[in-house]
Amino acid sequence: MIDFLLNPWVISIIILSVVIGNIAALKYTANMKFGQTNKKQSDLDRLNQLDKERQEQQKKDTK
Repeated sequence: MIDFLLNPWVISIIILSVVIGNIAALKYTANMKFGQTNKKQSDLDRLNQLDKERQEQQKKDTK
């Protein structure tokens, strides 16, 4: 049994499966968004929204 476990082919297969498993786990977790339930607005969208609100407020103030 020990001869089978120390076989270079068995060791190579074990190492290869561990490496492939780690790469698959990294690919899976790389795209996860932790703690976010909705889509985050981009900075440009947020700036456009704030500018629109500011312009509406200025229109109300000038009336």
